Amino acid sequence: MSSLDKIWDLTKRANEVLEGVVHRTPLVHSHFFSKVSGSNVFMKLENLQKTGSFKVRGAYFKMLSELERCRRSGVVAASSGNHAQGVAYSASVLGVEATIVMPETTPPYKINATRSYGARVILHGSVYDEAYERAIEISRESGALFVHPFDDPYVIAGQGTIGIEIASGLRNVDYVLVPVGGGGLVSGIALAVKRILGKGVKVVAVEPKAAPKLYQSRAAGRPVAVPVEPSLADGVLAKSVGELTYKLTSELVDDVVLVDEDLIARAMFLLLERAKLLAEGAGALPLAAILGGYVERGKNVVAVVSGGNADLTTIYRVILKGLSAERRVAKLTLFLRDSPGTLQRALGILSKHKCNVLEVKHERAGVQIPVGYALVEVLFELPEESVLDAVTKELVSQGALVVSSQ
Repeated sequence: MSSLDKIWDLTKRANEVLEGVVHRTPLVHSHFFSKVSGSNVFMKLENLQKTGSFKVRGAYFKMLSELERCRRSGVVAASSGNHAQGVAYSASVLGVEATIVMPETTPPYKINATRSYGARVILHGSVYDEAYERAIEISRESGALFVHPFDDPYVIAGQGTIGIEIASGLRNVDYVLVPVGGGGLVSGIALAVKRILGKGVKVVAVEPKAAPKLYQSRAAGRPVAVPVEPSLADGVLAKSVGELTYKLTSELVDDVVLVDEDLIARAMFLLLERAKLLAEGAGALPLAAILGGYVERGKNVVAVVSGGNADLTTIYRVILKGLSAERRVAKLTLFLRDSPGTLQRALGILSKHKCNVLEVKHERAGVQIPVGYALVEVLFELPEESVLDAVTKELVSQGALVVSSQ
Protein backbone atom coordinates (compact mmCIF):
# COMPACT_ATOMS: atom_id res chain seq x y z
CA MET A 1 0.00 0.00 0.00
CA SER A 2 1.37 3.43 -0.98
CA SER A 3 1.80 6.28 1.48
CA LEU A 4 -1.09 8.09 -0.24
CA ASP A 5 -3.35 5.07 0.22
CA LYS A 6 -2.41 4.83 3.90
CA ILE A 7 -3.13 8.49 4.56
CA TRP A 8 -6.40 8.26 2.64
CA ASP A 9 -7.47 5.33 4.84
CA LEU A 10 -6.55 7.42 7.90
CA THR A 11 -8.55 10.35 6.52
CA LYS A 12 -11.68 8.25 6.15
CA ARG A 13 -11.23 6.97 9.71
CA ALA A 14 -10.69 10.53 10.97
CA ASN A 15 -13.90 11.62 9.27
CA GLU A 16 -15.79 9.03 11.29
CA VAL A 17 -14.24 9.74 14.70
CA LEU A 18 -14.47 13.53 14.35
CA GLU A 19 -18.24 13.35 13.96
CA GLY A 20 -19.71 15.23 16.89
CA VAL A 21 -16.27 16.43 17.98
CA VAL A 22 -15.64 19.22 15.47
CA HIS A 23 -18.00 21.49 13.59
CA ARG A 24 -18.88 20.42 10.04
CA THR A 25 -18.26 23.97 8.92
CA PRO A 26 -20.42 25.66 6.27
CA LEU A 27 -19.58 25.77 2.58
CA VAL A 28 -21.25 28.98 1.46
CA HIS A 29 -21.59 30.74 -1.86
CA SER A 30 -20.24 34.30 -2.03
CA HIS A 31 -22.18 36.58 -4.34
CA PHE A 32 -19.66 39.39 -3.90
CA PHE A 33 -16.46 37.44 -4.61
CA SER A 34 -18.19 35.64 -7.47
CA LYS A 35 -19.13 38.98 -9.01
CA VAL A 36 -15.70 40.58 -8.71
CA SER A 37 -13.88 37.50 -10.02
CA GLY A 38 -16.27 36.33 -12.72
CA SER A 39 -16.19 32.88 -11.11
CA ASN A 40 -18.57 30.92 -8.91
CA VAL A 41 -16.90 31.27 -5.50
CA PHE A 42 -17.69 29.16 -2.44
CA MET A 43 -16.03 29.60 0.95
CA LYS A 44 -15.26 26.75 3.35
CA LEU A 45 -15.53 28.52 6.71
CA GLU A 46 -12.99 26.98 9.06
CA ASN A 47 -12.84 30.35 10.80
CA LEU A 48 -16.09 29.16 12.42
CA GLN A 49 -14.44 25.96 13.67
CA LYS A 50 -13.91 25.25 17.37
CA THR A 51 -10.89 27.25 18.63
CA GLY A 52 -11.26 29.47 15.56
CA SER A 53 -9.28 27.39 13.08
CA PHE A 54 -8.94 24.01 11.35
CA LYS A 55 -6.09 22.88 13.63
CA VAL A 56 -8.34 21.08 16.11
CA ARG A 57 -9.12 18.39 13.50
CA GLY A 58 -5.58 17.08 13.12
CA ALA A 59 -4.62 17.58 16.76
CA TYR A 60 -7.60 15.58 18.05
CA PHE A 61 -7.10 12.71 15.60
CA LYS A 62 -3.38 12.47 16.39
CA MET A 63 -4.04 12.25 20.13
CA LEU A 64 -6.81 9.72 19.66
CA SER A 65 -4.38 7.49 17.72
CA GLU A 66 -2.19 7.12 20.86
CA LEU A 67 -4.74 7.89 23.55
CA GLU A 68 -3.40 5.46 26.17
CA ARG A 69 0.07 7.03 25.97
CA CYS A 70 -1.41 10.52 26.01
CA ARG A 71 -3.43 9.84 29.16
CA ARG A 72 -0.43 8.27 30.82
CA SER A 73 2.27 10.83 29.88
CA GLY A 74 0.44 13.79 28.39
CA VAL A 75 1.07 15.68 25.15
CA VAL A 76 3.40 18.50 24.22
CA ALA A 77 3.42 20.89 21.29
CA ALA A 78 5.21 24.01 20.13
CA SER A 79 3.19 26.85 18.69
CA SER A 80 2.52 30.56 18.98
CA GLY A 81 -0.94 30.41 17.46
CA ASN A 82 -3.74 28.16 16.23
CA HIS A 83 -1.98 24.82 16.71
CA ALA A 84 -1.52 25.64 20.40
CA GLN A 85 -5.23 26.17 20.88
CA GLY A 86 -6.15 23.12 18.80
CA VAL A 87 -3.92 20.86 20.89
CA ALA A 88 -5.04 22.44 24.18
CA TYR A 89 -8.73 22.09 23.35
CA SER A 90 -8.38 18.50 22.10
CA ALA A 91 -6.48 17.55 25.24
CA SER A 92 -9.22 19.01 27.43
CA VAL A 93 -11.88 16.99 25.59
CA LEU A 94 -9.88 13.75 25.78
CA GLY A 95 -8.85 14.18 29.44
CA VAL A 96 -5.17 14.60 28.63
CA GLU A 97 -2.61 16.91 30.23
CA ALA A 98 -1.15 19.30 27.64
CA THR A 99 2.02 21.35 27.69
CA ILE A 100 2.43 24.03 25.05
CA VAL A 101 5.80 25.69 24.51
CA MET A 102 5.42 29.18 23.09
CA PRO A 103 8.11 31.75 22.18
CA GLU A 104 8.58 34.50 24.75
CA THR A 105 7.47 36.99 22.08
CA THR A 106 3.98 35.45 21.82
CA PRO A 107 1.25 38.08 22.36
CA PRO A 108 -0.54 37.74 25.72
CA TYR A 109 -3.96 37.15 24.15
CA LYS A 110 -2.67 33.98 22.45
CA ILE A 111 -1.12 32.75 25.70
CA ASN A 112 -4.33 33.41 27.61
CA ALA A 113 -6.46 31.70 24.95
CA THR A 114 -4.29 28.58 25.17
CA ARG A 115 -4.39 28.55 28.97
CA SER A 116 -8.17 28.94 28.90
CA TYR A 117 -8.40 25.36 27.56
CA GLY A 118 -6.47 24.07 30.58
CA ALA A 119 -3.01 23.69 29.01
CA ARG A 120 0.23 24.45 30.81
CA VAL A 121 2.12 27.11 28.87
CA ILE A 122 5.90 27.35 28.93
CA LEU A 123 7.50 30.43 27.39
CA HIS A 124 10.87 29.61 25.87
CA GLY A 125 13.09 31.26 23.26
CA SER A 126 12.52 34.25 21.06
CA VAL A 127 11.46 32.36 17.90
CA TYR A 128 9.41 29.27 17.08
CA ASP A 129 12.47 27.10 16.34
CA GLU A 130 13.71 27.50 19.92
CA ALA A 131 10.26 26.68 21.32
CA TYR A 132 10.13 23.61 19.05
CA GLU A 133 13.47 22.30 20.34
CA ARG A 134 12.33 22.72 23.95
CA ALA A 135 9.09 20.85 23.20
CA ILE A 136 11.08 17.96 21.71
CA GLU A 137 13.24 17.88 24.86
CA ILE A 138 10.16 17.73 27.07
CA SER A 139 8.78 14.87 24.99
CA ARG A 140 12.01 12.88 25.34
CA GLU A 141 12.29 13.55 29.08
CA SER A 142 8.66 12.88 30.01
CA GLY A 143 7.43 10.47 27.37
CA ALA A 144 4.71 12.94 26.39
CA LEU A 145 3.44 12.60 22.83
CA PHE A 146 4.74 15.38 20.62
CA VAL A 147 1.99 16.67 18.34
CA HIS A 148 3.59 18.09 15.21
CA PRO A 149 1.72 21.01 13.62
CA PHE A 150 1.83 19.59 10.08
CA ASP A 151 4.42 16.90 9.22
CA ASP A 152 2.53 13.88 10.54
CA PRO A 153 0.21 11.47 8.68
CA TYR A 154 -2.47 11.57 11.42
CA VAL A 155 -2.45 15.36 11.55
CA ILE A 156 -2.63 15.53 7.74
CA ALA A 157 -5.50 13.02 7.74
CA GLY A 158 -7.41 15.08 10.29
CA GLN A 159 -7.07 18.19 8.16
CA GLY A 160 -8.07 16.15 5.12
CA THR A 161 -11.58 15.76 6.53
CA ILE A 162 -12.16 19.31 5.27
CA GLY A 163 -11.66 17.96 1.76
CA ILE A 164 -14.26 15.24 2.36
CA GLU A 165 -16.74 17.90 3.49
CA ILE A 166 -16.00 20.05 0.44
CA ALA A 167 -16.55 17.10 -1.90
CA SER A 168 -19.76 16.16 -0.09
CA GLY A 169 -21.15 19.69 -0.34
CA LEU A 170 -20.20 20.48 -3.95
CA ARG A 171 -19.76 17.84 -6.61
CA ASN A 172 -18.67 20.11 -9.43
CA VAL A 173 -15.40 21.76 -8.39
CA ASP A 174 -12.75 23.23 -10.70
CA TYR A 175 -10.41 24.87 -8.17
CA VAL A 176 -9.73 24.49 -4.44
CA LEU A 177 -7.53 27.26 -3.03
CA VAL A 178 -5.84 26.50 0.29
CA PRO A 179 -3.48 28.51 2.54
CA VAL A 180 -0.11 26.86 3.09
CA GLY A 181 2.14 27.11 6.12
CA GLY A 182 3.89 23.82 6.76
CA GLY A 183 1.76 22.08 4.16
CA GLY A 184 -0.40 19.78 6.29
CA LEU A 185 -3.71 21.43 5.44
CA VAL A 186 -3.22 21.58 1.68
CA SER A 187 -1.83 18.00 1.60
CA GLY A 188 -4.85 16.56 3.38
CA ILE A 189 -7.43 18.53 1.41
CA ALA A 190 -5.76 17.80 -1.94
CA LEU A 191 -5.68 14.06 -1.25
CA ALA A 192 -9.35 13.97 -0.24
CA VAL A 193 -10.83 16.04 -3.07
CA LYS A 194 -8.83 14.24 -5.74
CA ARG A 195 -9.78 10.82 -4.38
CA ILE A 196 -13.48 11.72 -4.29
CA LEU A 197 -13.93 14.16 -7.18
CA GLY A 198 -11.10 13.05 -9.44
CA LYS A 199 -7.74 14.36 -10.54
CA GLY A 200 -9.36 17.06 -12.67
CA VAL A 201 -9.86 19.23 -9.61
CA LYS A 202 -7.05 21.78 -9.50
CA VAL A 203 -5.69 22.26 -5.98
CA VAL A 204 -3.77 25.49 -5.51
CA ALA A 205 -1.59 26.37 -2.52
CA VAL A 206 -1.55 30.07 -1.60
CA GLU A 207 1.19 31.65 0.48
CA PRO A 208 2.35 35.20 1.18
CA LYS A 209 5.34 36.65 -0.65
CA ALA A 210 6.80 37.16 2.82
CA ALA A 211 7.27 33.38 3.24
CA PRO A 212 7.42 31.58 -0.13
CA LYS A 213 8.66 28.27 1.29
CA LEU A 214 6.61 25.88 -0.88
CA TYR A 215 7.08 28.04 -3.97
CA GLN A 216 10.87 28.04 -3.51
CA SER A 217 10.97 24.36 -2.58
CA ARG A 218 9.19 23.37 -5.77
CA ALA A 219 11.62 25.48 -7.78
CA ALA A 220 14.57 23.80 -6.05
CA GLY A 221 13.10 20.31 -6.31
CA ARG A 222 13.51 19.72 -2.56
CA PRO A 223 12.40 21.29 0.73
CA VAL A 224 14.34 24.49 1.38
CA ALA A 225 14.31 27.02 4.21
CA VAL A 226 13.54 30.61 3.26
CA PRO A 227 13.96 33.88 5.15
CA VAL A 228 10.64 35.01 6.59
CA GLU A 229 9.45 38.61 6.68
CA PRO A 230 6.58 40.07 8.74
CA SER A 231 3.15 39.52 7.21
CA LEU A 232 -0.54 39.89 7.97
CA ALA A 233 -0.64 36.14 7.31
CA ASP A 234 1.40 35.37 10.44
CA GLY A 235 -0.28 31.98 10.81
CA VAL A 236 1.63 30.58 7.81
CA LEU A 237 5.06 32.11 8.44
CA ALA A 238 6.96 28.82 8.54
CA LYS A 239 10.53 28.79 7.25
CA SER A 240 9.99 25.54 5.37
CA VAL A 241 7.46 22.84 4.62
CA GLY A 242 7.91 19.36 6.07
CA GLU A 243 9.60 16.39 4.44
CA LEU A 244 6.32 14.46 4.28
CA THR A 245 4.21 17.44 3.22
CA TYR A 246 6.70 18.34 0.49
CA LYS A 247 6.39 14.82 -0.91
CA LEU A 248 2.60 14.93 -0.77
CA THR A 249 2.26 18.42 -2.26
CA SER A 250 4.64 17.44 -5.08
CA GLU A 251 2.19 14.70 -6.05
CA LEU A 252 -1.11 16.41 -5.26
CA VAL A 253 -0.86 20.20 -5.52
CA ASP A 254 -1.20 21.64 -9.01
CA ASP A 255 0.15 25.14 -8.45
CA VAL A 256 1.48 27.59 -5.87
CA VAL A 257 0.43 31.25 -5.84
CA LEU A 258 2.13 34.11 -4.01
CA VAL A 259 0.12 37.13 -2.86
CA ASP A 260 1.32 40.46 -1.47
CA GLU A 261 0.30 42.27 1.70
CA ASP A 262 -2.05 44.72 -0.04
CA LEU A 263 -4.09 41.85 -1.48
CA ILE A 264 -4.21 40.10 1.90
CA ALA A 265 -5.40 43.28 3.61
CA ARG A 266 -8.02 43.88 0.93
CA ALA A 267 -9.30 40.32 1.22
CA MET A 268 -9.61 40.63 5.01
CA PHE A 269 -11.40 43.97 4.66
CA LEU A 270 -13.87 42.72 2.04
CA LEU A 271 -14.58 39.55 4.00
CA LEU A 272 -15.52 41.75 6.94
CA GLU A 273 -17.59 44.28 5.05
CA ARG A 274 -19.24 42.21 2.32
CA ALA A 275 -19.37 38.70 3.81
CA LYS A 276 -19.60 39.72 7.49
CA LEU A 277 -16.81 37.25 8.27
CA LEU A 278 -13.71 37.76 10.40
CA ALA A 279 -10.68 36.00 8.94
CA GLU A 280 -7.09 36.17 10.02
CA GLY A 281 -4.49 37.01 7.38
CA ALA A 282 -3.65 33.36 6.70
CA GLY A 283 -7.33 32.52 6.32
CA ALA A 284 -7.80 35.29 3.76
CA LEU A 285 -5.01 34.06 1.45
CA PRO A 286 -7.30 32.17 -1.00
CA LEU A 287 -9.56 35.22 -1.38
CA ALA A 288 -6.47 37.38 -1.92
CA ALA A 289 -5.47 35.11 -4.81
CA ILE A 290 -8.97 35.39 -6.27
CA LEU A 291 -8.86 39.20 -5.99
CA GLY A 292 -5.46 39.11 -7.66
CA GLY A 293 -7.02 37.54 -10.75
CA TYR A 294 -5.48 34.09 -10.43
CA VAL A 295 -8.62 32.03 -11.13
CA GLU A 296 -10.09 31.71 -14.62
CA ARG A 297 -13.53 33.21 -15.14
CA GLY A 298 -16.57 30.95 -15.17
CA LYS A 299 -15.13 28.30 -12.86
CA ASN A 300 -16.44 26.74 -9.65
CA VAL A 301 -13.96 27.76 -6.97
CA VAL A 302 -13.67 26.78 -3.30
CA ALA A 303 -11.65 29.09 -1.05
CA VAL A 304 -10.68 27.55 2.29
CA VAL A 305 -10.91 30.26 4.97
CA SER A 306 -8.65 28.42 7.41
CA GLY A 307 -8.96 30.55 10.53
CA GLY A 308 -10.41 33.61 12.21
CA ASN A 309 -8.06 34.24 15.15
CA ALA A 310 -7.07 37.74 14.14
CA ASP A 311 -5.51 40.27 16.51
CA LEU A 312 -8.02 43.10 16.92
CA THR A 313 -5.33 45.78 16.61
CA THR A 314 -4.41 44.25 13.26
CA ILE A 315 -8.06 44.27 12.23
CA TYR A 316 -8.25 47.97 13.11
CA ARG A 317 -5.30 48.74 10.82
CA VAL A 318 -6.75 46.57 8.05
CA ILE A 319 -10.09 48.39 8.26
CA LEU A 320 -8.42 51.81 8.05
CA LYS A 321 -6.28 50.66 5.12
CA GLY A 322 -9.32 49.25 3.34
CA LEU A 323 -11.39 52.38 3.88
CA SER A 324 -8.49 54.51 2.66
CA ALA A 325 -8.00 52.37 -0.46
CA GLU A 326 -11.68 52.80 -1.32
CA ARG A 327 -11.47 56.57 -0.68
CA ARG A 328 -13.98 56.42 2.14
CA VAL A 329 -11.42 57.58 4.67
CA ALA A 330 -8.64 60.07 3.96
CA LYS A 331 -5.72 61.58 5.84
CA LEU A 332 -4.38 65.07 5.23
CA THR A 333 -1.03 66.19 6.57
CA LEU A 334 -0.57 69.96 6.40
CA PHE A 335 1.07 73.01 7.91
CA LEU A 336 -1.32 75.60 9.35
CA ARG A 337 -0.55 79.08 10.64
CA ASP A 338 0.01 78.81 14.39
CA SER A 339 -2.53 81.45 15.36
CA PRO A 340 -5.90 81.44 17.19
CA GLY A 341 -8.80 80.12 15.12
CA THR A 342 -6.75 78.63 12.26
CA LEU A 343 -7.34 75.01 13.21
CA GLN A 344 -11.02 75.72 13.87
CA ARG A 345 -11.44 77.22 10.40
CA ALA A 346 -9.69 74.24 8.79
CA LEU A 347 -11.99 71.82 10.59
CA GLY A 348 -14.92 74.02 9.56
CA ILE A 349 -14.02 73.42 5.91
CA LEU A 350 -14.19 69.66 6.53
CA SER A 351 -17.52 70.07 8.26
CA LYS A 352 -18.90 72.15 5.38
CA HIS A 353 -18.11 69.31 2.97
CA LYS A 354 -19.80 66.80 5.32
CA CYS A 355 -16.56 65.07 6.30
CA ASN A 356 -16.63 63.31 9.67
CA VAL A 357 -13.37 63.90 11.58
CA LEU A 358 -12.00 60.73 13.21
CA GLU A 359 -8.67 61.91 14.56
CA VAL A 360 -6.61 65.11 14.79
CA LYS A 361 -2.90 65.39 15.64
CA HIS A 362 -1.41 68.83 16.30
CA GLU A 363 2.32 69.51 16.78
CA ARG A 364 4.20 72.80 17.14
CA ALA A 365 7.72 71.57 17.92
CA GLY A 366 9.95 69.93 15.33
CA VAL A 367 12.94 70.90 13.22
CA GLN A 368 10.99 70.36 9.99
CA ILE A 369 8.07 72.58 11.00
CA PRO A 370 8.39 76.13 9.58
CA VAL A 371 8.50 78.96 12.09
CA GLY A 372 5.01 80.28 12.75
CA TYR A 373 3.29 77.07 11.62
CA ALA A 374 1.96 73.92 13.28
CA LEU A 375 1.94 70.43 11.79
CA VAL A 376 -1.58 68.97 11.65
CA GLU A 377 -2.72 65.48 10.64
CA VAL A 378 -6.43 64.95 10.14
CA LEU A 379 -8.08 61.57 9.57
CA PHE A 380 -11.66 61.84 8.35
CA GLU A 381 -14.50 60.05 6.58
CA LEU A 382 -15.42 61.14 3.07
CA PRO A 383 -19.03 61.29 1.89
CA GLU A 384 -17.70 60.61 -1.63
CA GLU A 385 -14.28 60.40 -3.29
CA SER A 386 -14.42 63.73 -5.16
CA VAL A 387 -14.79 65.65 -1.88
CA LEU A 388 -11.08 65.13 -1.04
CA ASP A 389 -9.94 67.34 -3.92
CA ALA A 390 -12.48 70.02 -3.04
CA VAL A 391 -11.41 70.04 0.62
CA THR A 392 -7.72 70.19 -0.29
CA LYS A 393 -8.17 73.11 -2.68
CA GLU A 394 -10.18 75.10 -0.16
CA LEU A 395 -7.64 74.52 2.59
CA VAL A 396 -4.84 75.72 0.28
CA SER A 397 -6.87 78.81 -0.60
CA GLN A 398 -7.05 79.58 3.15
CA GLY A 399 -3.25 79.46 3.49
CA ALA A 400 -2.63 75.82 4.43
CA LEU A 401 0.50 74.10 3.14
CA VAL A 402 -0.45 70.53 2.20
CA VAL A 403 2.33 68.02 2.87
CA SER A 404 0.45 64.87 1.81
CA SER A 405 -3.01 63.71 0.90
CA GLN A 406 -3.97 60.04 1.06
